[in-house]
Amino acid sequence: MTQPKSHPVKAYSARSAVSPLAPDSIPRREPTPHDVQIEILYCGVCHSDIHYARDEWHDFLPAVYPCVPGHEIVGRVTKVGAAVTKFKPGDLAGVGCLVDADPDCPHCRAGHEHFSPTQILTYGSPDKHLGGVTFGGYSEGIVVDQRFVLRVPSNLNLAGVAPLLCAGITTYSPMRQWGDIKGKKVGVVGLGGLGHMGVKFARAFGAHVVVFTTSPGKREDALRLGAHEVVLSRSADEMAKHAGSFDFILDTVSAQHDLNAYLHMLRTTGELTLVGAPSKPLNVDAFALLIGRRRLSGSNIGSIGETQEMLDFCARHNITADVEIIPIAKINEAYERLIKGDVKYRFSIDMASLKNEPVTR
Repeated sequence: MTQPKSHPVKAYSARSAVSPLAPDSIPRREPTPHDVQIEILYCGVCHSDIHYARDEWHDFLPAVYPCVPGHEIVGRVTKVGAAVTKFKPGDLAGVGCLVDADPDCPHCRAGHEHFSPTQILTYGSPDKHLGGVTFGGYSEGIVVDQRFVLRVPSNLNLAGVAPLLCAGITTYSPMRQWGDIKGKKVGVVGLGGLGHMGVKFARAFGAHVVVFTTSPGKREDALRLGAHEVVLSRSADEMAKHAGSFDFILDTVSAQHDLNAYLHMLRTTGELTLVGAPSKPLNVDAFALLIGRRRLSGSNIGSIGETQEMLDFCARHNITADVEIIPIAKINEAYERLIKGDVKYRFSIDMASLKNEPVTR
């Protein structure tokens, strides 16, 4: 295959696992017939960005440097290929965690691109067009096959839409896959970037929403976001009051914690779904599952179709992420704050701030 022409764009990249992100220049391909070229307006900051930039997932996804993170992308279409039918210049568009996959693989034919072994991640995957690896959304623009570009509703705040492309679909998908949660008792463990979206979706779906948190100071915010009740998980008395009463619990915590305490919160045939990713294995008491035929499952993002469904749902219910907007020059500070949990509840980079950044390497 002939390699397409490319052009340079500004970006922020890390050159090693210990170096800060700094201005850089990266190549982007000229659109092929099926491609959409997007000027990036906002890019959310996901904890996965930090893991990759610092090579903390080396055994799972080893970092290739220079790396450009970012997979919560919202922008405006500037050019489309001759065969593109879904988008035109001027349209608002989004890109999430995936930018390509083999359409003929069984998962893709079934509409489950996120399960495909051929999936190409937005950053850190082999770039079949230009060689090297794919570069993410901490950049001026991106070019993506139209199959992996999403329509962004025009009635929502774009800075708050960006995190929906990862944090949003990660929490929306397991609730939709579980079934109709209207009128059900649903728990959300943790109130961070994922947890706050879980609360908003569960409330919009019509569930009775209970937040589990270790922080008394988060009670007021949990109620503001839509929770009906808040349980301090370190209080044995508060936990005991809810034992055996939940239909579904979404666990968003990435730190080490006691899963069994939440399994015992489930009613008969209830389900606990993990979307957080602790770095070490968690212990599970078999009897917590056996008694009552409780289920423990995991979930990771969603398909392109389901992500579009989620964006349309958000448009109808006026749902966006709670964000703190930052200029790209503050990305290293944002990483340190995110590690400490010092953000409510997601950083969103104003990518217009990249235009004035000098390329220093």
